[in-house]
Amino acid sequence: MSVTIYHNPKCSKSRQTLELIQGQGVEPQIIKYLETPLTAAELKDILAKLGKTAAEIVRKKEAKEEGIDVANLDNDALIEALVNHPRAIERPIVVNGDKAAMGRPPESVLDII
Repeated sequence: MSVTIYHNPKCSKSRQTLELIQGQGVEPQIIKYLETPLTAAELKDILAKLGKTAAEIVRKKEAKEEGIDVANLDNDALIEALVNHPRAIERPIVVNGDKAAMGRPPESVLDII
């Protein structure tokens, strides 16, 4: 099993999700996505696994602060904006093979582990 968590250690939900995964005996690959931003291709792949659009994983407050006009961008343009401003991406995201889940609430990732 190859589990990856896109993690922000300053976020309590991200920390809780990581602890929950580790509590299941899984040691995930931890990607601090603010330090190592996703590429557009990686984000598209994750969105496909989540079954979500880019607009569905936007942190609205942070997007506004970053000047991202979510309502006026198509999916590809929004993906580019999120790649350039990763703090506007909802967190954490956990990927296991061809499945992914948002860690909100943290327990929602248990379905893919």
